[in-house]
Amino acid sequence: MQIKFEIPFRLPSLNDLIHATNRNRFVGARLKKNTENDILWVLKNVHQKVDGPITAKFIWYEQTKKRDKDNVCSAKKYIFDALQTSGILPNDNNKYIMDISDSFVYNQGNKVIVILETFYTENLKKLEVIPK
Repeated sequence: MQIKFEIPFRLPSLNDLIHATNRNRFVGARLKKNTENDILWVLKNVHQKVDGPITAKFIWYEQTKKRDKDNVCSAKKYIFDALQTSGILPNDNNKYIMDISDSFVYNQGNKVIVILETFYTENLKKLEVIPK
């Protein structure tokens, strides 16, 4: 199973959240809540639900290279929280999120493409550490 959706706008980075929180903790909380509400609006078009472990792939589109990659991809916190609030993802803990990967594309606008794929138990065998 695969769930794919696009968030057609730029999400706040970790630096944006820190700056807002330093101004006032309520401003930071409002930024997080408004961002999650914007993502929830996009998720209204997703009609599938996750029923087991998944891998999450994020493709981050940035117009410029001004923002550091670690600050840009910190926005997955908003995405996972919105997925949980919408009921698409039961929880964003290690039981449901088996792997996360990030890719970056520059000079093609600001958006995020999210791909959630079922993590099959056969993949666990590949990850097992074999004792010597």
